[in-house]
Amino acid sequence: MIKPCLVWLAVFTCLAPAKLIGQDKPNDIGERLLARPSIRAAVDAAGTFEAEVLADQIDLCSIPAPPFGEHKRAEAYRARFEALGLERTRIDSVGNVLGERPGQTDQPHLVFSAHLDTVFPEDVDVTVTRDGSILKGPGIGDDCRGLAVVLGVVRALDRAAVRTWGRITFVGTVGEEGLGDLRGVKHLFNTELAGAVDRFVSVDGAGLGITNVAVGSNRYRVTFRGPGGHSFGAFGLASPVHALGRLIDEIAKFDVSTVPKTTFNVGRIGGGTSINAIAEDAWLEVDLRSEDPVTLAIIDKRFHGAVETALSEENDRWGRGGRLRVELELVGRRPAGRTPDDTQMVRTAVSVSNALGLSLRMSAGSTDANYPMSLGIPAITIDGGGRGFGAHALDETFDTTESVRGTERATLLAVALTEP
Repeated sequence: MIKPCLVWLAVFTCLAPAKLIGQDKPNDIGERLLARPSIRAAVDAAGTFEAEVLADQIDLCSIPAPPFGEHKRAEAYRARFEALGLERTRIDSVGNVLGERPGQTDQPHLVFSAHLDTVFPEDVDVTVTRDGSILKGPGIGDDCRGLAVVLGVVRALDRAAVRTWGRITFVGTVGEEGLGDLRGVKHLFNTELAGAVDRFVSVDGAGLGITNVAVGSNRYRVTFRGPGGHSFGAFGLASPVHALGRLIDEIAKFDVSTVPKTTFNVGRIGGGTSINAIAEDAWLEVDLRSEDPVTLAIIDKRFHGAVETALSEENDRWGRGGRLRVELELVGRRPAGRTPDDTQMVRTAVSVSNALGLSLRMSAGSTDANYPMSLGIPAITIDGGGRGFGAHALDETFDTTESVRGTERATLLAVALTEP
């Protein structure tokens, strides 16, 4: 998950120290909650057991959780939920891990989550190493940090015997990365917890930022197919590989906006059988993104036109044998959305950060929060503290220096968002 700092129509800015955007009178819920002895005790408790949070982060990250193969880590996470005393701990039909903490009332119902999966395949060594304050291992920040912070929040609330006003469902989701297509969080809102969620928070990655703008994405797999043949004997046949090249060239010519930020990327290509054979098929996968749904629709339409252009140009270039055909498959759709800065959700998150004296940046990103945002449900993603480097790389690192501030902020925010 990449969450760049941005400025969009002078609304979203990098903030240090944290300030409310467009608000003359700040929301003071953070300070008011810290004045309650039990809430202060919970935040203080979070500050005393960061070693346990880091131990969870390391242990969970040492369990493989490849795309569509998160079950081993899910079982370990469910066991931790159960050990911490959460109620109705379970793994649902798509693999999400859920555990409930009742409040004084059922509403507001807050879902507080992190994602289980990584981008790395099953055979990647996920051993975590530690050198002083530096942890290194695939997924150590994205999102083993989030998973550990969620457990830290449960632990802090329990140690201070805090009974929140509303209830909290803690979740470890599947399918946040890659072609998972947010299947875990979509299942939560469409099936498992349909119609029952008032507010949603995802803890994802390192830092102290807040993501309240959802970057939408459309992802496609394009396959060109043809008769194929010998590179010399059948020369003159239209080539799926050449058509692929034409399509990539068309995509590379796209003129996209920077405000709202809009991007494209051909991430994978493949096909063919031999250097001296005209391929029978060739394919690519492309990712189209924008912070704005209208702009995303525009680039999506242009992409479809580019596919037709590449097909017709390759077929028109050659006169021998059969013509190429193309198959276009939508393999992922993350809706764009936004929880505005002046909503209670964002104002509360900023107030909590202010109360703890934290620097803050507002950003856009593609996270589990995309889906509830698209449904009009107040949702944000928060960073989990510390500093992260090399997300989605084999040598990803996490600097634990002052990482406890992320756990403290998450604890106070969880309480604040259960307030009526």
